[in-house]
Amino acid sequence: MVGGRSGTHKWCLNPCPCGYFTDPQRPCTCSPPQIQRYRSRISGPLLDRIDLHLDVPPLRYREITTDSQGEPSEQVRERVKEARALQQERFRRTRTFCNAQMGVKQLRRHCQIGPDGQALLETAIERLGLSARAHDRILKVARTIADLEGHETIRTDHLAEAIQYRTLDRRTGW
Repeated sequence: MVGGRSGTHKWCLNPCPCGYFTDPQRPCTCSPPQIQRYRSRISGPLLDRIDLHLDVPPLRYREITTDSQGEPSEQVRERVKEARALQQERFRRTRTFCNAQMGVKQLRRHCQIGPDGQALLETAIERLGLSARAHDRILKVARTIADLEGHETIRTDHLAEAIQYRTLDRRTGW
């Protein structure tokens, strides 16, 4: 599933015509040309405008029926509310509502990264063939991840997580 700007739009996209290309338990029946034709239906510039690209693997029966030990919804809700409050404070004297809406000047001001983060982002851009727009989206998502964790600065692990959410526009991956 891929989500649009600020979570306002969501699209679901199979990895191939049969839907099993990334499924670890079912074999894909599509030929490479079929997969390429299918994937070419969504353009790179459109993918660039989508903040998060997620590969959601199918759940096994036991995963569906077992009680989850994940973070309770109430806790998640509180973290999101706190992150939103940080963003409202950050942008209080502007027309910007959230990190996804940041312009270039705001991006430079609020999404500064250290030398290790710079090296990681440069490697991602070069090796994965990401665009300048994807670069900016990664920084915005990393800023949001840092906000969700209550960190004032963007750490390298925030950046690495944000890069992981760019699976569809990679030169080699999608």
